[in-house]
Amino acid sequence: MTLAATELVFRAASVALLLMLAASLLSDFRNVPAARLGAAFALGSAAHAASYSVGVSSLVMGWHAPLIALSTGNIVVFWLFTRALFDDELRLRPWHGLIWALVTAFSFVGCVWIAPGGNVRFSVTVVNLIVLGFIALAVWQTIASWPADLVERRRRVRVFIVCAAALYGGLNALLQIVLAGSDVGDIANTINSGVLAAVVAVIAYAVMRVDGADLFPGAAEAAPSEPLPAEDAADQRLIDALLRLMADERIYRQENITIGVLAGRLKIPEYRLRRLINQRLGYRNFNVFLNNHRIEEAKAALADPAQAEVPVITIAMDAGFQSLGPFNRAFKAVTGVTPTEYRRLKVNAA
Repeated sequence: MTLAATELVFRAASVALLLMLAASLLSDFRNVPAARLGAAFALGSAAHAASYSVGVSSLVMGWHAPLIALSTGNIVVFWLFTRALFDDELRLRPWHGLIWALVTAFSFVGCVWIAPGGNVRFSVTVVNLIVLGFIALAVWQTIASWPADLVERRRRVRVFIVCAAALYGGLNALLQIVLAGSDVGDIANTINSGVLAAVVAVIAYAVMRVDGADLFPGAAEAAPSEPLPAEDAADQRLIDALLRLMADERIYRQENITIGVLAGRLKIPEYRLRRLINQRLGYRNFNVFLNNHRIEEAKAALADPAQAEVPVITIAMDAGFQSLGPFNRAFKAVTGVTPTEYRRLKVNAA
């Protein structure tokens, strides 16, 4: 088999796997934002598999340019997909679509106008610096959000998906910058296609091995296994101790409180506390667990006539929030109204 034929087989395998993955996600989890973003990311990756070449010349075939543009814009989808995986409260906004459109449009203009005009290196460098920037944002999101994830079965898979995609995308972006305008030959493109096919296959396998209710927030929850009576009694004692820390010491007020600190106070391993909060109290994210306690304190303060003149930001800071914006968003997500509206409703009802 020639190198060109081998490369074609690898590309076709990647495209087929990615299309199957996108169809599966849309079929099983079409109402879950993270799954829809995952399907969009798979489709954009299929465009990448069909169009990517190591080294870029100044001449791009007409049908190739839209695929390259979609492939470049897919890095924005990757960033949003990463955020959705680790942030159960993420809501897509119009400006997210605008960013995707701008990145895609710039890539398309680079293919049909900037590069053919003799500025191949400029076009390729700018596009791939944008790619590296969004990969950095995705990795930062993973590092920042991963410790708060309470669902043990999905934590490792999520990190693997993000790291595998980021490593492949980052290395390719660096190669494009270094080799812009060069013709590296069939061997490099065949190797790259083979690596991509392997990465896609491993990610697809990892996704299929994990229950959708664990991987995607908002999917139907899997029923937890029933504990043994001895385990149930021990767990209940720990839950009682945890809730006392929340109610009596209001430990959620502490700045930068982490699940590791809380586990240390309870003298139990961190993984066990994750399991307790997730399986017994029903929380999927540690920050949501903390914020719900903070919001309950804020609700009591806002409804208290004696604190009618206390500024909302003071109540938010006293409850453990670090700024007003996150407090307002979290409060409205729980109650359906802003803190100011909640206070006014309570005053009118008194």
